[in-house]
Amino acid sequence: MQKIINLSLSPKRASDEKYYKKDAAEYLKISEKEITGIDILRKSIDARRKFVKINLQLQVWWSELPEKEQFELNLQDVSGKPEIIIVGAGPAGLFAALKLIEKGLKPLVFERGKEVSARKRDIQKINTGKEVNPDSNYCFGEGGAGTFSDGKLYTRSKKRGDVNRILNILKMHGAAENILSDAHPHIGTDKLPRIIVNIRETIKSAGGEIFFNTKVTDFIIENSEIRGIITQNGDKIYGKAVILATGHSARDIYELLYRKDILLEEKSFAMGVRVEHPQGLIDSIQYSCKIRSDYLPAAAYSLVSQVRGRGVYSFCMCPGGFIVPAATAPGEIVVNGMSPSRRNSKFANSGIAVEIRTEDFPEREKYGVLAGLKFQENIEKLAYQNGGRGLVAPAQRLHDFVNGKISASLPETSYHPGVVSSPLHFWMPEHIGKRLQDGFRIFGKKMRGYLTNEAIILGVESRTSSPVRIPRDKESLQHPQIKNLYPCAEGAGYAGGIISAAVDGERCAEMIF
Repeated sequence: MQKIINLSLSPKRASDEKYYKKDAAEYLKISEKEITGIDILRKSIDARRKFVKINLQLQVWWSELPEKEQFELNLQDVSGKPEIIIVGAGPAGLFAALKLIEKGLKPLVFERGKEVSARKRDIQKINTGKEVNPDSNYCFGEGGAGTFSDGKLYTRSKKRGDVNRILNILKMHGAAENILSDAHPHIGTDKLPRIIVNIRETIKSAGGEIFFNTKVTDFIIENSEIRGIITQNGDKIYGKAVILATGHSARDIYELLYRKDILLEEKSFAMGVRVEHPQGLIDSIQYSCKIRSDYLPAAAYSLVSQVRGRGVYSFCMCPGGFIVPAATAPGEIVVNGMSPSRRNSKFANSGIAVEIRTEDFPEREKYGVLAGLKFQENIEKLAYQNGGRGLVAPAQRLHDFVNGKISASLPETSYHPGVVSSPLHFWMPEHIGKRLQDGFRIFGKKMRGYLTNEAIILGVESRTSSPVRIPRDKESLQHPQIKNLYPCAEGAGYAGGIISAAVDGERCAEMIF
């Protein structure tokens, strides 16, 4: 027999099968020896009460052997098969390639950045405050922005079957099994690069091809149909279709499409700062304790409020993490967050963003649908001007920011290039800065102790999503103006994060032929 049950246990009893197996037997009123198999289907933390509980959803077998479905990809040799071009080797591009292989089509993946091992060296240079390589950084390169920026796998997508498939593919390529059951699954920036390399090898072993350091600079379009691409070396590559999966930071692609009079749309996005607290402080607030139990993970939080008609919210919260420099060009400051798999840093950071609407974009007459892109770029340059030399970020103590006070000193931070005291409350656009101040006041009431000068904010968190959308037909997923062009994932405005981008990559691949 088998049954799915739900248990609410102490962190210790939920930590080891030897404990929760006994609890499951008691719940089912059977002997523990009768249990032949037990799997965690879902695991989440309930910290709403004084004593934290772990909710486990378990599938239990007894008096029979468990039968478990084995996940497999239907891979085939696609050497010599019809070729489909994919621009971008982020999660959307890589998962689109896997799906094409299952369909018997050969993916040709073109990535402007470097493969993982070479990209690591460029990222190390960025972390030490040296110049940014515009084609190899935290956003560009094998695996896309997620490879070295955390590997959080949580998504609000309702396509749960698709999400489970993506998680199983990641597990198949080296991710821990708990990503299949955790409510907020996470791989970690220390583990994800190896998984990305394994996916690359799967694609290549089936006959697909991946070209690194190969920037796409033009499209071959004839009679409103895309025929192929042109690279920075002038090479022309032809394919039956093109999946455009370049990510939200590939500004040159938007500018190329704009110059070619290919339809684009402006869209709202969000912008703000990255806030960092001591992890112990967040633990004490969330778990109502002085010292976090060894059986509990570093605490996270999620905050949202409406401030004068606009959303102000936390996102990409990184418990036990680090703040990293995520600019893609010299003369910009962009910050982002990540966590290693163990989430064992003494800091907790999160993006805090304000909703930006299209009416906020200045110079719309001059830049048209790219006005939001220019607005985003100008704020990043403003942050650079108000920072220190190189990638030193402008920063302010949180309480000082809320009260419009320049910080005489700054607390320790995980941001390696360094920080300099700067009046973010003064130089940030008022419709962003004022809402952030009010939002932090509200968050301080929701989480007592959150609004403190022990916390630091760094500017700017500007790459939450793209201010530009590449439209596509709802049914075919093709661009309405260009046949066989499939705008995909974050860069096209249809996804946000590793999982939703991967799902969208598969959807686009599925629609071809």
